[in-house]
Amino acid sequence: MYVPAHFNEPDIAALHGLIDHNPLGILFTHGASGMDANHLPFDLAPAEGKYGVLHAHVARANPLWQELGDGDEVLVVFRAADAYISPNWYPSKHETHKQVPTWNYRVVHAHGRIRIRDDERYVRGLVARLTRKHESSQPLPWKMTDGPKDYIAAMLQAIVGIEIEITGITGKFKLAQNKETRDIRGAGEALLANGDTEVGEAMIAVADQKA
Repeated sequence: MYVPAHFNEPDIAALHGLIDHNPLGILFTHGASGMDANHLPFDLAPAEGKYGVLHAHVARANPLWQELGDGDEVLVVFRAADAYISPNWYPSKHETHKQVPTWNYRVVHAHGRIRIRDDERYVRGLVARLTRKHESSQPLPWKMTDGPKDYIAAMLQAIVGIEIEITGITGKFKLAQNKETRDIRGAGEALLANGDTEVGEAMIAVADQKA
């Protein structure tokens, strides 16, 4: 990924935060059948390893877990909200007319080594963590014990766990950091007015830091 210096985000905590809030990652692999991409919800263990460890599962019917070997290199991409930026939102455009459209976004690329975890204890613990986290906002959170034991056991048998030790992590937070403070703020405020709150708030925060 091409990352100009002004868009580079080196703070590991910020990169982990993006993953935690946007856990559906794209797992890119190169196995026996060639290049492949799978969309999976990940559970990040930030304190494990040097840069953290990602935990997920795939369907047993998915050939991914049989085509890869422990230690194979993979890439997982996580993406937060993105937004189109009109040059009309920059105050300087109305003075110089020297602005063009662009697209702002925040992404994290996590390179790592995969390990296949085809054991019931690992998968059960992973599913329990994922459901606790993502059911926590529900008025009556679902839990694994809500289902009959034999049914849950069959569902767990139908999936295979994967563990990815992150060996390198890169963040590109493209939020107009290379623009004047007034232009960053102007575009951020326009996004907020249009309902694009996530990118808008992120740009306002950049403007505040730059002021």
